[in-house]
Amino acid sequence: MRMLARQWLLLGLLILAGCDDSDNNANQHSHIQARGELRVGTLYHPLYYFLRNEQEEGLDYELARGFADYLGVQLTMVPVYSLEELFALLDNGRVDMLAAGLVGSSTRREHYRFGPALYEVAQTLVYRKGEARPQDLQQLQGTVRVMAGSSQAEWLQRLEQQQPALSWESRKDTDAEDLLRQVAEGRADYTLVEDTLLARTQRYYPGIDAAFTLPGSQPVSWVMDSRDDDSLLAAMLDYFAIERDSGTLARLNEKYFGHIQDFDYVDTRIFLRRAEDLLPQYRPLFERHAGSLDWRLIAAVSYQESHWQPDAQSYTGVRGMMMLTEDTARQVGVDNRLDPEQSIRGGASYLASLIERLPESIPHSERVWFALAAYNIGLGHLLDARRITRLRGQDPNAWAEVKANLPLLHQPKWHRKTRYGYARGREAQKFVNNIRQYYQSLQWLYKPTTDTQLTSTQHESQPTKSAL
Repeated sequence: MRMLARQWLLLGLLILAGCDDSDNNANQHSHIQARGELRVGTLYHPLYYFLRNEQEEGLDYELARGFADYLGVQLTMVPVYSLEELFALLDNGRVDMLAAGLVGSSTRREHYRFGPALYEVAQTLVYRKGEARPQDLQQLQGTVRVMAGSSQAEWLQRLEQQQPALSWESRKDTDAEDLLRQVAEGRADYTLVEDTLLARTQRYYPGIDAAFTLPGSQPVSWVMDSRDDDSLLAAMLDYFAIERDSGTLARLNEKYFGHIQDFDYVDTRIFLRRAEDLLPQYRPLFERHAGSLDWRLIAAVSYQESHWQPDAQSYTGVRGMMMLTEDTARQVGVDNRLDPEQSIRGGASYLASLIERLPESIPHSERVWFALAAYNIGLGHLLDARRITRLRGQDPNAWAEVKANLPLLHQPKWHRKTRYGYARGREAQKFVNNIRQYYQSLQWLYKPTTDTQLTSTQHESQPTKSAL
C-alpha cells in the first residue's frame, strides 16, 4: 500500500480553493453530525468488511470506524453482496459514502466523487497453472470473466473497440474471489483482478497464477455522491492526514497486506493437503488447549514448527509439535515434548504468556505478532529489536517497523547496542510471516458458523455485457 501524500496535498489545495465558507451550516458534514451517524456502504469481503464471532472486521471497516470517531458520530456499516447493490445505496441516498476497495475508473468518475487514495493496485490477468500462459491479451485462448459493474468490465468494454476479437463476459451475483475459484477449478479460462486480491487468494487456490500485469497502477479510494458538496471530502482529507502521521495507516497496511508478498506454490499445496489429511486428527487438541486464543492460530504455529509431526526435532534440540526447548517445556509443565497433547497445551500456554508479558504500550491488535517473534527468538531479543527501532527514531510499538528492524540483530553495528546481543532476526521475521499466511488459510478453510462472508457456493447468473 503506497500512500499518496502528494496527491492528498494537491487535492487538499483544490478543496480549500473550492469550498464556500459561507455555506458551512448547510453542508453534508453538518448534516452527518446533526444526524449523529455516518452511514457507509460496503461489500462483504475479508479485506473490506465481515463479521467474525459477531465482531466487525476489515480494512475499510477499521478506517471508517476511525473516520466516524473523527467526525464525532456513530458508524453504521451497510454491507451488500454486489457492486450493483453497492452503488444503488449511494444513488438512492441510503448511505453517505462507499468504502469497499473501489478503483476510480473514468466512467465512475463521471458519476461519483473519489476521496484520497488509500493504496494502489495493479490489474492482473489470472490463468490456471498447467494451461498455456499468455504474455499479453493477443495470446488469450479463451474468455476473460469479470464482475458486472466492475472497473475491469469497464476497461474490457473500452478495449474491445480496439480488439474486436477479444472474448470477455461479465457476471452478476458473484465476486472476484469466486471468479478466481472458477479459474482454479477450470470453469473459467481467465479473470482480471487486483494484484492484492490475487496474492491473498493464492493461499486458498494455489493452482492459479498471474499471467501478466497491466501497465500502471490505480488508486483505491472511498466514493461519495457527486451531487454533494466538498465538506465531507475536506474532512476526509484531514482525517487521513492525521492517520498517516500517527502511523495508523502503516499499521493497517501491515495488518492486511504485510504477510502476502511472497507466495510459494509447492509449500501451499503441501500445507492444504496436510490441512485436509492430517489436521483433523489434531484439531480437537488445538481447540481444547487454545484458551483465549484462536485454535487456528495455534495450529498455524504448530504447522510452521513441525508440519504437525509429533516426533519432529531440530538440530538445536527443540522437539515436538510445538518445538519446545527443554527449559520452555519445564516452564509450562510439559514432561514429554513428543506427546502431542502436552506439546500443544504447552505451546499455547507459552504463547499466551508471551502476549501477557509484552509492554502494555503495544496495541492489542498487534501483540500476537510481537509474541510470535518472541516465541521464535526469545522475548529478550524481541525487546532488543524494539530498542533498535527506538534508536532509529521509529515506533517500537508498531509491528511493521519492528519487523523491518529484526534483521539488524544480525549486524554487529546494532546488536552490540543491545542487551542480549546477536540473534537470527531475519528468521524470526520469516517465521511470523509464514504463520500469518498459514493462519489466513486456516481461517478460510475453517470458518466459524458466525462468520459472515461471501461463500464459494454463490449462484452464478447468466453472463451479460453490461458495465457501470
